[in-house]
Amino acid sequence: MCRSCAAPTGPNDLSAGTGHPLPGLSRRGLLAGLGLGALTVGLSAGAEAQAVAAEAAVAVAAARNGAWAGPAQGRFPAGGHYGAPRGGGSHAGQDVSNSTGTAVYAAAAGTVIRRSWGGGLPGRTGNGLVISHGGGQYTYYGHLSAYRVGLNATVSAGQRIADMGATGNVTGPHLHFETHTGALGTTVNPVSFLAARGVDLAGGWSRIDPGASGATVVVIQHLMNQRGYGLVVDGAYGSVSADAVKRFQRSKGLAADGQVGPATWPVLVYTLRQGGSGSHVRALQTALNRRSAGLVVDGGFGSVTTSAVRAYQSVNRLVADGEAGPVTWRALTG
Repeated sequence: MCRSCAAPTGPNDLSAGTGHPLPGLSRRGLLAGLGLGALTVGLSAGAEAQAVAAEAAVAVAAARNGAWAGPAQGRFPAGGHYGAPRGGGSHAGQDVSNSTGTAVYAAAAGTVIRRSWGGGLPGRTGNGLVISHGGGQYTYYGHLSAYRVGLNATVSAGQRIADMGATGNVTGPHLHFETHTGALGTTVNPVSFLAARGVDLAGGWSRIDPGASGATVVVIQHLMNQRGYGLVVDGAYGSVSADAVKRFQRSKGLAADGQVGPATWPVLVYTLRQGGSGSHVRALQTALNRRSAGLVVDGGFGSVTTSAVRAYQSVNRLVADGEAGPVTWRALTG
């Protein structure tokens, strides 16, 4: 984990739960992670609690829109959590440990604005990247062994941008990942920040809500079409696609809420291998392309797709057997 990577001491917008590797979403932490402002002053305690709950519920649903992706596969090392003591400050991000060379991906679309030692941020060491996502949101990727994008590059969510490493003041190879809101230098807890956006930084299944758009929605639509739902594959998770997912969920005895999450993904995906063909293979090819595979989406699981699956599995330290099962799908769609 990081020996340094500390943020200066002082007020923090998301301090709740920082004493635990997997902190929960407090009210204050959730609102800060979503970038919500203060509620109207003067509400009674009960009315304020109801208003906060209602606003947070709407904001969370709107935030799980498919725009964010998991930056790396690995484990959370002891002491590598946000807020852990670091000399005169506190740990500014979440560490994700894996071997040197493990792929690192952009957490959302944006522009690379820093590509230097420590990303030019105080207290950070090692090769670092900073991506600006607009709206005062930034992500930082530290201790990299190699860069795969240049300064000022425009990147998409899930695009491979670097390799995990052990550069700088560290005890072993890992990704030091930070989220900043409001301004570069104002960190918030990356675990709860991404959770509010439907991404499990620890590597679990993503959560995609109605109203989402993008490549992951295309994956969902292709998988639904393999099951006979006849959706237009447009990448927009509107009412027609949401109603189809709800029907599918009811048919499987699941809560018919339209959210494609940890309960729905495992029964929606297929285990695929070379020789297969169909819309489910198109879903797989689309998911691989979101992770920089560059495949033709033709629905045929031939040797090229097999090589792409193996390459993805290898750089993410999964079993590289060329078969797309639940573990590979979970990583691809996270």
